[in-house]
Amino acid sequence: MTPKLGSCYYPEHWPEEKWKKDAEDMVASGLSWVRIGEFAWSRLEPEEGVQNFQWLDRAISVLGNAGLNIVMSTPTATPPRWVVDKWPDMLIVDIEGRPRQFGSRRHYCFSHEGYLKEALRIAEIVAKRYGANPYIKAWQLDNEYGCHDTTLSYSPSALEAFRGWIARKYKTIDQLNESWKNVFWSMEYNSFEQVQLPNLTVTDPNPIHELDFRRFSSDQVVNFNHSQVLVMRKFTKMPLIHNYMGRITDFNHYEVGEDLDVASWDSYPLGFLEDRSRQNDEFKHRFMRFGDPDFQAFHHDLYRTVGNGRWWVMEQQPGPVNWAPYNPEPAPGAVRLWTWEAIAHGAEVVSYFRWRQAPFAQEQMHAGLQRPDGEVAPGLIEASQVFSELNDFESIDQVQSKIALIFDYESCWAWEIQPQGKDFSYFELVYDYYKALRALGLSVDILPPNQNSFRGYKVVMMPGLMHIGSDLKSAIDAFDGVLISGPRTGSKTVDMFIPPELPPLVPGVKGTVASVESLRPNAFISIKDSGYFKDWMETLVDCEDVVGVCEDGRPAIIGHENNLYIAGWADQDTLKKLFSSVCNSQDISTTDLIDCVRTRETLKHRFWFNYSDQESKVGLINIPPSGVFWEPL
Repeated sequence: MTPKLGSCYYPEHWPEEKWKKDAEDMVASGLSWVRIGEFAWSRLEPEEGVQNFQWLDRAISVLGNAGLNIVMSTPTATPPRWVVDKWPDMLIVDIEGRPRQFGSRRHYCFSHEGYLKEALRIAEIVAKRYGANPYIKAWQLDNEYGCHDTTLSYSPSALEAFRGWIARKYKTIDQLNESWKNVFWSMEYNSFEQVQLPNLTVTDPNPIHELDFRRFSSDQVVNFNHSQVLVMRKFTKMPLIHNYMGRITDFNHYEVGEDLDVASWDSYPLGFLEDRSRQNDEFKHRFMRFGDPDFQAFHHDLYRTVGNGRWWVMEQQPGPVNWAPYNPEPAPGAVRLWTWEAIAHGAEVVSYFRWRQAPFAQEQMHAGLQRPDGEVAPGLIEASQVFSELNDFESIDQVQSKIALIFDYESCWAWEIQPQGKDFSYFELVYDYYKALRALGLSVDILPPNQNSFRGYKVVMMPGLMHIGSDLKSAIDAFDGVLISGPRTGSKTVDMFIPPELPPLVPGVKGTVASVESLRPNAFISIKDSGYFKDWMETLVDCEDVVGVCEDGRPAIIGHENNLYIAGWADQDTLKKLFSSVCNSQDISTTDLIDCVRTRETLKHRFWFNYSDQESKVGLINIPPSGVFWEPL
C-alpha cells in the first residue's frame, strides 16, 4: 500500500472563483484526497422543503476535474436552526438537566426519533444525488461522534428509549430488580415506567444502573451510525468511514466500526497534550511543540483495529489549534513527523485540517495549510515534503506485532462509575502499559476484549479488564505465550458485582484479592528490587507463586513464567523492567529508548521518530530534531 495525503475543504466558505485554483494548488502540493460537506446542511437545505445542491454540484466537478478524490460527508453533525425549530426537544440534555442549545454543533440527542428521521432523510438525499458520482471515492458519516461530551444525554427522549432498552434486556421488572440488586437502599421498582436516568440523585446511583445507561448510550450511537449505513448502502459501493476522536471513550468504537469499511480519527497532538493529557506541567512544557510521543501512536494502533486493518487520519493538525487551554506553534518538522508516524502505523490517507484557515467564526484561530490570505503556511511545506519522500517507497505494509494489549470501552465506563480513587483511570492504566512497551522499542497491536484467539502473539496484556468473557477465556486457555494482567482484572461480574469467588478471576492465576486501597497523590508503596505502586494497590492472599514482593511484605506480582498478575498500578521503571524480562524470555528483542524517541516496525522497514528539538542517537543511528529516520529490514 502506498499512502496518500489529503485535506479538508469547505467550498461554501469561499468565493466560487477561488475553487479551481485551490483544487489545482492541492494537487500541485501532493494532495490527492479532499473531504467536503460535513457541515453544509444549512446551505444544502436552507429551510424545510427548499433544497440547493447546484453549488455543491459545481464544487464536486471542480475538485474532481482537478484530479482529487473526494470524501463526501453526511451533514448530520450540524442540524440547522429550522430542524431545531421543528423538533425543539431534539437537543441533548446534560447531566444537570440543562438542554445544550443551538449555536455551535453536535447539539442533537442520539435517542430523538424525530431527529433520526431527519438525519436519515438528508443522508438519503445526499447519497441518492452523489452515490454514483465518479469523483466521490469515499463517504464520511456524520462527524466526531461523542465530541464535546455529547454521547450521554439525559433528555426525555433518552429516558423513553432507555426504558425500552431495559425492558428488552430484562423482560420483567422483577428480573431487573434482581439483576440490579435494588433491595439495597429500597430502590426496587414496580414497573419499567418508574425507572429514571441515573442523574440528579442525592448521592451515587446504583453502579449497574449507571453502567446499563452507559451501555444503552453506546448502543444509541451504534444504532445511529448503523441506520445511516443502511441508507448509504442503497446508493453507493464506496467505502464508508467515520472520524473518531482522541480519548473519547463514551461509546464502543469497535461496535460502530463493525458497520464501516474504514476507521479514521482526528489527530491533534498539541491540542490533546494540553487538553486531554494527565502529564505534569514539566512534561507538557517540554513537549509543547511536539505532543506526547505515545498518544498519537496509541490511537493509530487502536483505530487500525477498529477499522479491521483499514484506517486513516481524517484531520491532522497542521499548525496551532484554537480549542486547547494553550495553543503553541508546532516545532519545525513536527507536522512531517506526525504524518510519517501515522503512515508507519498503517494510515492509508493522512488528511490535514484544513486547507485554508478560516478568517471568521469559531475556528478562525485554527491554522490551516494556507493562511487566511491564501499564502502558504509551514504545514503545507512539510506535507509536500512527505509527498516527495513517499515516492521512494513502493509500499508501506503492516506486520502483526508479537505484543498485544487489550483495550475495553466497558471497563473504561465501569471504572469511571466506580473508580474507588480520584486518580484511577482505566485509560491511563492501559496507556501506561503501552508507553512502557514503546519505551522498549516495541510495536504493539491493540485488541478488543472479545478476542477469541491470540494466534501469532507471544505476549498479551490486559490490565484493568473488568470482566473476562467466554471468548476471551477460551483464547487465554489456548494461548502458549505470556499473559500479563492486573490490577482490577476480572474483579467484577457483568452486573458490576464483586464475584462470589473473589478476584482476580484470571485463568491460571492462583491468589485472592483480600482488600484494595486507592492511594493519595505522591503516596507510594515500594517494591523490593524495583520501583513502586501508585494510585492503586491490592492485598493478595493465598498465593501459590509470588514473583515480586513489596517492602511491606505484600505480594507485588504473582503467577508463573507464562501468567503474571500485577497487584497494583506500577511505575514506568517497574513495568519496563518486567516487560523487558518477559520479552527476553520470548526471544523478543528490546531497546531501551529515551523518552523523546520512538520506533515502529513495518513489513519492510523500521521507522524512528524524534520528538525533540535536539539530535538523538540510537546505536549508530542519528535522528535529527523533529526528525524521522527509516531503514530497511
